[in-house]
Parts: sequence; structure tokens; C-alpha cells
Amino acid sequence: MTSSSSSDDDHTSPAPATSKAKKKGLGWMEWIRGWFNLAYEMLFQRIMASHLQNPMPLPPLNDLTCVITGSTSGIGRETARQMAEAGAHVVMAVRNTKAAHELIKKLQDEWSGRGLPLNIEVMELNLLSLASVVRFAEAWNARSGPLHVLINNAGIFSIGEKQKFSKDGYEEHMQVNHLAPALLSVLLLPSLIRGSPSRIVNVNSIMHQVGFVDPEDMNVMSGKRKFTSLVGYSSSKLAQVMFSSVLHKKLPTEAGVNVICVSPGIVQTNVARDLHKIVQAGYRLIPYFIFNAEEGSRSSLFAATDPQIPEYCEMLKADEWPVGAFISQDCRPTNPSEEAHNVETASKVWEKTLELVGLPLDAVEKLIEGEDIKCKYAPHDD
Repeated sequence: MTSSSSSDDDHTSPAPATSKAKKKGLGWMEWIRGWFNLAYEMLFQRIMASHLQNPMPLPPLNDLTCVITGSTSGIGRETARQMAEAGAHVVMAVRNTKAAHELIKKLQDEWSGRGLPLNIEVMELNLLSLASVVRFAEAWNARSGPLHVLINNAGIFSIGEKQKFSKDGYEEHMQVNHLAPALLSVLLLPSLIRGSPSRIVNVNSIMHQVGFVDPEDMNVMSGKRKFTSLVGYSSSKLAQVMFSSVLHKKLPTEAGVNVICVSPGIVQTNVARDLHKIVQAGYRLIPYFIFNAEEGSRSSLFAATDPQIPEYCEMLKADEWPVGAFISQDCRPTNPSEEAHNVETASKVWEKTLELVGLPLDAVEKLIEGEDIKCKYAPHDD
């Protein structure tokens, strides 16, 4: 998700000064820069990533346990397959468990004769239900085993669709792309700390560059902004970057849990099923520019396995850098959008997110200390 104007991995860009007046949206320059970066990535991502091998070579992962959401198709499926083939214990956290079991059978058949059977299992997780997220986390934590990698891969982009809300009352893009993964990440901290050094990998998007979040209007209901699917998607992805940055700061080094956002690039995946038929045809006409799912999985796999990631995360923490780790589609550190550097808004997004998912503001601190926390979406309250 990098471009000539956004690949500042030397941390020389100052964070923008916080304005006293309440910001109502992106400035024209930020908006133009965001769309330029998106167009640049679309046209040049394949050139920028030409140094990468496909599929990405992975080290042996026999001691690794990894939870991957949305892993029955697209990038998630490729990520799960490649990590399992490298020896990892992969947990497919999915809504459609039948499809997941069918996929595992197919992957096992394809792998047959090449080594030990793949170590893959299925657990149910529906991100449109925060109670389902709590159930999943409680079931996993009850095992008292380590979790080394959580990949929040599942996402939706319902292009052109009207505003829809989950049964929890939240705009669907915001819930699936941000609120539910945020809740899952916090609730799985006990297992991630047990698996230390461990990582939370959030599959983000170049589209966060045209996003804007109003912490008091996360559902885009106030009328200040007209809702479109683009507003819903880009806002949710920016909220995820902001939340990840604050979580990265709150986790002490000794906890051994690193948080990384990644851009897979512009990828032909099942997200395209929500596109208008004309746009889908355009997608098929320009395969040279658009990554396939295997290519799109490289940044997730890199963030989940590269040995230098913890060092990169710790450097950002030590430098008091306002945003957390962000890996571009060419597997290089990059800078998220200018708005993502807004520390004041990020702090408000953090607090509002915890409020919306029913967690106390000191949830992370309590979990690090080994204390229990209560979530209002816990199963007995459902």
C-alpha cells in the first residue's frame, strides 16, 4: 500500500498538529493524496513487489499456533494453507464451518504424500455477532494453551449497498472490519501472552487513506456525512489502524505481543462479489495490475513470520512514533495516512471502541496483570 509519497519508513514525517476546531472530514489535500496513493498502488503494486517470490517462502512453523479469521476463501484461505503446509497448527475461525471442513478435506487431499497431515482445525466465529466473538475467545482461552499469531483477516466491502446494521446495532463494515476484530484481539491477550513472543496481524487496506473517523459517529448516523459503502469501508479500516496504534503502545515490551497492520495490495478476492457487474468485468480485464489471492497473502505471511518484525515494532515504541507498525503490499514498513497520525482522534477511537464492544477502559491493563474482565456481550448475557 505504499507509494512514492507514503513510503516513509525512516520516520521523518512529523505528526500533524492537532487542530482546536473539531475536524469534520479529510482536508482536500489529504483526500487527493489518498486517492493518488490508491491509484499509484493499483498501477504499480506489481512492480513494487517484483522482488518478492510467489508463493512466499516460509520458515518451518511446527511450533506455531495461528488463528485466522475469514479463512475459507481469498487471502485468508491462502494464508491458512501456506502456514499449515509450513507446519503450523492453524485454527480457521469462520462463520461457515461446513465450508471450512470441506476445504480442509480438499487441502489434505492435495497435500497427501508430501508430509505429515496438515494440522488444521475449525472453530465457529461470526463477526456480525459480538456474543459469538466472546464465545470463541472464551473457548480458546479455556484451553490454556499458547497462541502465537492472530490474523484478523476477515472483512467486508459491500460496494454500492445501502447502510446495514448488525444485530448488535452497529454499521456492518465498522463491526466486521474493526469492532469485532478489536474485541477478539483484546480477549485473546491471555493466550497471546502465553504464546509470547506473539503477534496480532490486522489485514488492513490502502483504502484507509481516504477514510475519516468521527469517534462520536462511528455508525455514520448523525447526518454530518452521507453514508456510502466507500465511507463505511474506508472509515472502518482507518479506525482499525488507530486502534492498533494505541494497543501497540499499551502493550508493554515484557508482554511480548506485537501488533501489525498490513496492506495486501489490491487483490481479486471474494470482496469483488459485492461489486457492480461492470466493475467486476473491469477487474477481470486487468489481471496484470491486480494481485491474485496467493500474492495478496504475502504481506500477512511476512508480518506473521518474519523474525525482524518484533524489532521493528519495538523501535516504533521506543521512538514514541504516533502510529504502530504498518507493512505494505511489498512487505516493507510504510507510513499509514496522515489522519492515522492524529493521536487525539486515535485515543478517542480507542475509548469509543471499548465502550461499543462492552469492555472496561482498563481491559488491556487488567489482562496483562492476569486479572479477569467482563464483557457485556458474554454468552450468559446474550
